[in-house]
Amino acid sequence: MGTMAEQEDSKSESVIEKIVEKIHDHDDSSSSDSDDEKLAPLEMKAKIYRLFGRERPVHQVLGGGKPADVLMWRNKKISAGALGVATTIWILFELLEYHLLTLVCHAIILALSAVFLWSNVTSFIHKSPPHIPEFSIPEKPILQFATVLRYEICQGLVTLREIASGRDLKKFIGVIAGFWVLSIVGSWCNLFTLLYIVFVLLHTVPVLYEIHEDKVDPIAEKAIAEIKKHHAIFNEKVLSKIPRGPLKDKKIA
Repeated sequence: MGTMAEQEDSKSESVIEKIVEKIHDHDDSSSSDSDDEKLAPLEMKAKIYRLFGRERPVHQVLGGGKPADVLMWRNKKISAGALGVATTIWILFELLEYHLLTLVCHAIILALSAVFLWSNVTSFIHKSPPHIPEFSIPEKPILQFATVLRYEICQGLVTLREIASGRDLKKFIGVIAGFWVLSIVGSWCNLFTLLYIVFVLLHTVPVLYEIHEDKVDPIAEKAIAEIKKHHAIFNEKVLSKIPRGPLKDKKIA
């Protein structure tokens, strides 16, 4: 009887061990499947191409401050107001052919006349005259702007000097092509209209790209791949055969 009881106990223990092993196997397989499912989106996310190789949102690329809020239409009233004011100014100067000096003089005449009449009318109706605030231009922001502008101009002159020295043929050709395209665009419209077009593009292109970036990025990836392909062919057949400048040879030596 004792041996039979021991055999039954050993059988029951072996059955329990098999059940536990199956449960552990199932848990391991399910955990591995869940890990694979978690890693899959990460791998897909890592493979997603973004225009110009950016890793941050468009809002942060533009600076992430109040100017970026205006360009990305985070505050629709301010963005619409800025675009409306720019459009009004462009219509006044381009379509109505208003001159800047004439516009400034007319605005000052209207403002002075309105305040002058208001100040005199209040004495007849026994009301307090209008309070005219004192205006002053702060010195610090003007100096900061001048410093930044001076630095950018100096950097631009240094870049032009390096390009003209013959060190980088690719950069030289790119700059010449850019100025040539800009000269063609300048022959189509004046500087003021060009600035207005740039202003409108800054208020429309980034926000439209942010909305449709999942559709734009794959197209941009194919286009950039084709450009790199043609650039490699052009570099191999043309640019590589042009002798390099002496400054570049000395630098390498």
